[in-house]
Amino acid sequence: MTQANVLQELEWRGFVQQATPGLAAHFAKGPVTAYCGFDPTAPSLQLGNLMPLMLLANLQRGGHRPIVLMGGGTGLIGDPSGKAGERPLLSKEQIRENLQRQRDQMARFLEFGAGPTAALLLDNAKWLGAQGLIDFLRDVGKHFTVNIMLQKESVKARLEAGLSFTEFSYMLLQAYDFLHLFRERQCTLQVGGSDQWGNITAGVDLIRRIENAEAHGLVAPLVTMASGKKFGKTEEGAIYLDPKLTSPYKFYQFWINVDDRDVEATMARHQSNPAARAAQSALAAEVTTRAHGADAAASAAAVAGILFGDFDPHRADAKVFEILAQEIPTTSVAKDATLADAVVQAGLAKSKSEARRGIEQGGIYVNQQRASDIGDSDWIGGRHVLLRKGKKDYALLRREG
Repeated sequence: MTQANVLQELEWRGFVQQATPGLAAHFAKGPVTAYCGFDPTAPSLQLGNLMPLMLLANLQRGGHRPIVLMGGGTGLIGDPSGKAGERPLLSKEQIRENLQRQRDQMARFLEFGAGPTAALLLDNAKWLGAQGLIDFLRDVGKHFTVNIMLQKESVKARLEAGLSFTEFSYMLLQAYDFLHLFRERQCTLQVGGSDQWGNITAGVDLIRRIENAEAHGLVAPLVTMASGKKFGKTEEGAIYLDPKLTSPYKFYQFWINVDDRDVEATMARHQSNPAARAAQSALAAEVTTRAHGADAAASAAAVAGILFGDFDPHRADAKVFEILAQEIPTTSVAKDATLADAVVQAGLAKSKSEARRGIEQGGIYVNQQRASDIGDSDWIGGRHVLLRKGKKDYALLRREG
């Protein structure tokens, strides 16, 4: 991939839904500085943020400079795009805390540091907070007509439900961000999800009006699942990139469990044996590695293999058991505990007699093997034993002392 053909590469990878005319020619002129904004209205980046992040990463690999713009200022307002109702306003303290947590996650996807293509991380609170209202209305607001703003999809979609002036003004703030970055960082391209097209073109137009200069916009498609739900949303809530909010194992399992219709990669191998979920496994490993690192991805795969596949728990390391302890019931037992004692303590049987019957009938497994008792050799690493009752009821034992 070269600087000039980067747009073709992005199109091939499915990153382009819409772009301003002349963008290919703009890339052909030389390195481009591009930015994408991220409002810290949540304590972590979510799965939906991966598309714009990977778009920036591909631009960087193509020889262009990415700017990550954290919305310390716009986050106090809240973008109405794609929202059915007005979101609750967060305090400045919450925004600052969220911003710091999201900032730390960016380094997994982009290369910061020195060099002509090194990513920059900026906060629009630095210039929006210093902007005077009267000056802003005179210098920026006069270039926007209400008629044109009402035609933008992010506004039209909210007119019936109601749109406050606070949210209505968001478009002007985002447009000013683009103007500021054009002036200060020679940024000529803004990228984002397709729901940002109206906001992005507003900035392109503002730069043309005030600076009489060329600027461009590019948006990626919003990813939805075959069910119609927004990708990365589950019944339990959003899938976060912060491992404290969504563990690497749960992140991995989200990809394993996606509908076949949502997986296009490696489908030939998948179709020969759909039950093996080869396509989902490849996708889960790749995305989890990008988000959390190779070690976390390998550990998540091992846990999934133990609970749902044929991975031998004896091959698992301490990290795998730490993850297992977060996902299945875990209990400590004495060194001399019998299997029946352990089954009761783990909650897999209500009484010793019930536990003994399960053992005698072959329904109790120690480290995935039918067993009648627990021996010293069964304690993996001298500390852990995996218990299973029937096909799905698991518990993890930790040896005391």
